[in-house]
Amino acid sequence: MDESRSEQMVEQRPMGAVDVEVAREIGRKRDQIIAQVRKVIIGQSSVIELVMIALLSRGHCLLMGVPGLAKTLLIRTLAQVLQLDFNRIQFTPDLMPSDITGTDILDESAEGRRVFRFIRGPVFTQILLADEINRTPPKTQAALLQAMQEQRVTAGGQTHSLQPPFFVLATQNPVEQEGTYPLPEAQLDRFMFEIGVDYPTFEEETSIVAQTTSDYEPVLEKVLDDSQILAFQDLVRRVPAAPYVVEYAVSLARASRPTDANAPSFVREFVEWGAGPRASQYLILGARARALLRGRYAASIEDVRALAEPVLRHRILVNFRGQAEGLNPMSLIGRLLETVTPPAEAEAE
Repeated sequence: MDESRSEQMVEQRPMGAVDVEVAREIGRKRDQIIAQVRKVIIGQSSVIELVMIALLSRGHCLLMGVPGLAKTLLIRTLAQVLQLDFNRIQFTPDLMPSDITGTDILDESAEGRRVFRFIRGPVFTQILLADEINRTPPKTQAALLQAMQEQRVTAGGQTHSLQPPFFVLATQNPVEQEGTYPLPEAQLDRFMFEIGVDYPTFEEETSIVAQTTSDYEPVLEKVLDDSQILAFQDLVRRVPAAPYVVEYAVSLARASRPTDANAPSFVREFVEWGAGPRASQYLILGARARALLRGRYAASIEDVRALAEPVLRHRILVNFRGQAEGLNPMSLIGRLLETVTPPAEAEAE
């Protein structure tokens, strides 16, 4: 790496001895959380890990999967184990923005005067499940935008802060498209990950059926609380990421843009538009969180590559020609990972 590029990198404050001990604690807590979730959820290991990475990164998740794959149960179970407040909103075509954020009502004060009082909506929680988010019109979908980005809600001319940590998990059914409203690109970009929730394996489904049709009642133990989660979220941003790791993440995101000078030929030919700068940020934040959860104290190229799929899949739009060729964002991401090579410094990893 030349010296001018190196000087442009923001200096990363190294982790101290106390931070390293907290990082070890994250690894222990991760194992405990998974053990508790496993009492209820069978399989879906990658989904559980990605949700935990997003939570520690202060991101949000969009879960794509057909009904019956325990998406709601997973989120509710995680909220119990983490001792976080949980609300669920079932998105429907007649849902209004005020049904999410809350509304002002005319109330009578103790002095007999009539005043407006704000009644908080279900968005005032810590883990919010937005179930079948694409079943409601864009106007209502947009009610979540400010909450997801700023952790605040403005209603009736007043701004109300949400209690941290605030974490949105939205679900979509990829099969039924009739009566749905595709999420605008601005809203899609607010999600750190798009996570595909697949069918369980034969062995997993056998265990699921045996467990859920019996009188088994799991007893969940609390592993973390909100103050510990906030401390872990702060620590994630202090995990070192070498300049060449940051460069690789940026190169990967830029290579998905057909207008970029270094974009591969297949991107120019088959992509309408690619990932923006938020993708690069999430690749590095996620890499830092993934490293901590796996017992390491620095983000690596491997972490960035492992998160390329969930970070980029909803940020790449395949054009008509690409669709005619049977291509989709997943296949293009695979080709990007083969084409975009890490900097030479990564060979020392």
